[in-house]
Amino acid sequence: MRFTRRVFHDLAIWMVVLGLGIGVVFPFFVERLGVPASIAFTPAFVTACLVAGALAGGLNYALARLIVGQRLRALASGMRRVEGTLGAMTTQIETARMTPDTFRIDVDSEDEIGDSARAFNRLVDALAVATQTQFAARSFAEMLTSELAIDGLARNALEQLLEHTGATAGAIVYDADGQLEVAAAQGIRDANGLVSSEPVREVMRSGRTRFAGIPRDVQVDAVVVDFRPRVVAVLPISHKGVPVGAVVLAAEQDFEADHRTRLELFLHGLGLALNNALAHDRLQTLAALDPLTGAYNRRFGLLRLHEEFGRAVRASTPLGVVMLDVDHFKAVNDTHGHVVGDRVLRSIAALTRSALREGDVLMRYGGEEFLAVLPAASSDDVRGVGERIRRLVEDSAVMEGEVAVRVTVSVGGVAYPNRSVEHEEGLVELADGALYRAKESGRNRVEIAR
Repeated sequence: MRFTRRVFHDLAIWMVVLGLGIGVVFPFFVERLGVPASIAFTPAFVTACLVAGALAGGLNYALARLIVGQRLRALASGMRRVEGTLGAMTTQIETARMTPDTFRIDVDSEDEIGDSARAFNRLVDALAVATQTQFAARSFAEMLTSELAIDGLARNALEQLLEHTGATAGAIVYDADGQLEVAAAQGIRDANGLVSSEPVREVMRSGRTRFAGIPRDVQVDAVVVDFRPRVVAVLPISHKGVPVGAVVLAAEQDFEADHRTRLELFLHGLGLALNNALAHDRLQTLAALDPLTGAYNRRFGLLRLHEEFGRAVRASTPLGVVMLDVDHFKAVNDTHGHVVGDRVLRSIAALTRSALREGDVLMRYGGEEFLAVLPAASSDDVRGVGERIRRLVEDSAVMEGEVAVRVTVSVGGVAYPNRSVEHEEGLVELADGALYRAKESGRNRVEIAR
């Protein structure tokens, strides 16, 4: 039965009432023990019993308030601290304050009070894990929205995956138009070997996560990481149910439940971000390429020339530029039509790429003009590349039915610093001048600016 809205007030009332009840009963009790009724029922003795009962009830209440109340106040104080911290938590720094040790209360009894303290401590542990997971997911999401380049996205994502899952090493691979590529790796000894790994390929096919435990008593001869892992996880990165990549994580201990929860949260957002990065990369590639020949378009090609010229100036290294033009190309279009002319241009672009070195840049500079940028190429290198292009084009043909359509190209080249210029446009002008001399000298020849 409740009398007030306060438990301890009700407890005080019940204890005082109980004490007074004992005071009323006590004279009858002492009479049964042999105390004469003339003493046991005197007003003074009855009053003393009532006062003693009331005092006993009051003392019991005070002891209960002291012993039980102290523990309840500690429990309430801990709850207020948790409430205040949760309310003020807006940054990752403040989240770090939400550690179980900060808010736990002592458990010093094996009863309902102790059970309450233990339940509170378990609640604090769960809140700490949930809060850390929430802010880790928010930080991960903010990172995903800040990066569109595949390499940067994968590198930042892998760093956070390692930080928030307890893994020591890992890698992210992605599907680049049917070919697996490594986007980022940390602690992996042979990251490129992951693209041919059967577990990775199986996860990409099935879209299902694989956790592979490695027993401690089993010796591993060829572990791909720089330490001996306890478990290796391969997890799909999916977008709309279709795997677009995979995460490989190696850990020295088994992944805990909260780590696996974070992995699920992270991978859901990473799938969308990686798909967007892949789409952005495709758009960037399409925007940089000439749709007919597959060479870089003029805008992007000149940007690359600007970068390479700046690098050559800073590092005092050579830089070559080759410009070529199809001889009598208008006659090809007039005789065979523009469709055949387009095929001729595609053929010349392919032949030119085959004559260039790895790292060289080819762009379609104009209608039937191409320009190649040759980093670290001397004047002799420029002439050699120009001659290879000229001979390849001269020896090739585009078949139109039974007719072999043959063309030649005139080539002009220049090498920096053989010809000193202040900007990359100067190299283009010199190469164009050399090309003009090649045409004036009879075409199907190579001229180098001197």
